[in-house]
Amino acid sequence: MKHSEYLLTRRDFIKSAGSAAVGVAIGLPVIAGEIAKQPTKARVVLVRHKEVVVADGRINSEIIGRMLDQAVPALLDVSEPAACWKKIVQPKDVVGIKSNEWGHLSTPPALEQALKDRVIAAGVKENNVSIDDRGVLNNPVFAKATALINTRPLRTHAWSGVGSLIKNHIMFSPDPPKYHPDSCAGLGALWELPAVKGKTRLNVLVMLTPLFHGSGWHHFDPTYIWPYGGLLVGTDPVAVDTIGLSILAAKRRAYFGRERPLSPPAHHVVLADRKYHLGTSDPDRIELIKLGWKDGILI
Repeated sequence: MKHSEYLLTRRDFIKSAGSAAVGVAIGLPVIAGEIAKQPTKARVVLVRHKEVVVADGRINSEIIGRMLDQAVPALLDVSEPAACWKKIVQPKDVVGIKSNEWGHLSTPPALEQALKDRVIAAGVKENNVSIDDRGVLNNPVFAKATALINTRPLRTHAWSGVGSLIKNHIMFSPDPPKYHPDSCAGLGALWELPAVKGKTRLNVLVMLTPLFHGSGWHHFDPTYIWPYGGLLVGTDPVAVDTIGLSILAAKRRAYFGRERPLSPPAHHVVLADRKYHLGTSDPDRIELIKLGWKDGILI
């Protein structure tokens, strides 16, 4: 089947302003279908801090740690940060922190270290924790990992519309180009790979300085990043990516003065829900909790 057979109807998908933003962002076509009703909502936490990105673009490591310690307890309904990490990982776990090292906009080392510190504080042995991206298939810790933490920055992407959490697991495949056809429509299948399936305990989409526009295979222009100062945190990668897309669509609308759909469309996000059942892409079934700095929040 082609990807459009799995997408939601435009009528159903644009029931709310958030849905409309995502629909515009991914270039949602008008097709037949009905939303499957689900009894529970996926929780996503957006935490922002005005001063986490300093003047020269560096990340304040103390503030990024505090943001994690706000977001993760809110996600899990646990009052103490230390206690919530013990719900994510156990001392017996082997933990891979799947990062992203794209040169222009990589996962900040301060965030990587903050995640590692909290995993170790929860009782996991330091030699059972590793941070990696392109080397995951040859990393001995990832080879025996029982738990993954998935983190990367949000950016526009020439092959998939956006590079975000769903796509971040592509390096677990020995054949990444296999997932490139049809604007990377099959990225949800990555989460069925043996090295990944059932292991991702936490997803952190980095919204500190997102890239909201680009063109060409490796385009990067600092004109199109902005100090949003945020992290999106959740256990459902589709829900987190959906909120990220809404924010990106709002920023593009504000910057260009009109709706400017992503090209190519990021339809892999909806397909991760509708075809691969990885999570929810329906904003009506996402509970968004907003913490911290509210100016310019865009959602």
